[in-house]
Amino acid sequence: MKKYFQFEELGTNYRQESMAGLTTFLAMAYILFVNPDMLSAAGMDQGAVFTATALAAALGTLIMGVFAKYPIALAPGMGLNAFFAFTVGIAWEIPWETALAGVLVSGIIFIFLTVTGLREKVINAIPVNLKLAVGAGIGLFIAFIGFQNAGIIVGDDATLLALGDLTAGPTLLAVFGVFVTVILLAANVKGGVFYGMIITAIAGMVVGQIDPPTGLGDIVGPVPSLAPTFGQAFLHMGDIFTIQMLVVILTFLFVDFFDTAGTLVAVASKAGLMKDNKLPRAGRALFSDSAATVVGAGLGTSTTTSFVESTTGVSAGGRTGFASIVTAALFLLALIFSPLLGMVTSSVTAPALIIVGVLMCSSLKDIEWDQFEVAVPAFLTVISMPLAYSIATGIAIGFVFYPVTMVVKGKVKEINPIMWLLFVIFILYFVFLA
Repeated sequence: MKKYFQFEELGTNYRQESMAGLTTFLAMAYILFVNPDMLSAAGMDQGAVFTATALAAALGTLIMGVFAKYPIALAPGMGLNAFFAFTVGIAWEIPWETALAGVLVSGIIFIFLTVTGLREKVINAIPVNLKLAVGAGIGLFIAFIGFQNAGIIVGDDATLLALGDLTAGPTLLAVFGVFVTVILLAANVKGGVFYGMIITAIAGMVVGQIDPPTGLGDIVGPVPSLAPTFGQAFLHMGDIFTIQMLVVILTFLFVDFFDTAGTLVAVASKAGLMKDNKLPRAGRALFSDSAATVVGAGLGTSTTTSFVESTTGVSAGGRTGFASIVTAALFLLALIFSPLLGMVTSSVTAPALIIVGVLMCSSLKDIEWDQFEVAVPAFLTVISMPLAYSIATGIAIGFVFYPVTMVVKGKVKEINPIMWLLFVIFILYFVFLA
């Protein structure tokens, strides 16, 4: 084991890797409760999604650890689960079974692009500024959902949106959760988002907003059945041949591409694993990520992707895939804690959504705002996602405006042919939606 993971060459040991794996798990354990809460909005069985989330995270992380040998953990990604539930499921009224088929196809395409080497061409075709804008826009969208779920922002006939009743019990609990989580992260507490959820849930029990456990059976219990979601993606593959589903699949694919590429570079750089500014075993890492998406879709969850929270494990000393094996084992162990789902209400998960949104918006600082031709499509991408309540619409608007502003600026040669193809696809997207 030591030889396989090159412990000596990388200056690590079992204890250091185990602590790193535990740290990464604590930093991203919130997804076990947030993901079922999000996907249940699209009509999915919450218990089945909990099991699918834990298994997809465990299997995906295990593949990454053993095959790619990186201390990177995977789980159903934030942003893509929001797109799955609120845009595809609720706004577009696409059945969640069909949406799962879209996730499955995006994973298969990702594998194909990785194996054939076309991945680099597709990634390089998307301008850096638009990639950054997509990440930030998703952050705003997730935070907006968090504010809504908390009751902090509500609908209003006169102004569309307004401040909610901050004296209402559930809303007040969510506000408390935001403050607690902010304090923990500001104090550099590893796993601050997860601990914030725990403290908020306990506070909710104390003030009577959440029913406390009455025995061990309310904390641990049988693993929820996967039957409601397992294999549904394969059974509904025939439902994906529409323009709308093409946009859904492209969105799943693009966002997963950006998330994975950015996370791999971030984690590898922090761990000092980059060589000549290149990522060793990049193909294996990308294959692991895409394979995890296929596995997750088959089990019954939205896109499974690499989590940037893995950097917390690297900070704790993680350097090899053994740390990922530890994280995977902890996700499997978490399966017995499904009864806690009843205590993790929207007031508890909302602060996590808001704070994750804050973290994702950090990419705004790297956009070249002084170049008008890229500032316009970048801004429209960012602002459209929360306002249109759709990640796909934000991407579409940005990708339509980019060639236009570049042509006017006389920079036609800088536009990749793939961007023109996407321009046409997204124009059709708007035509057919209209």
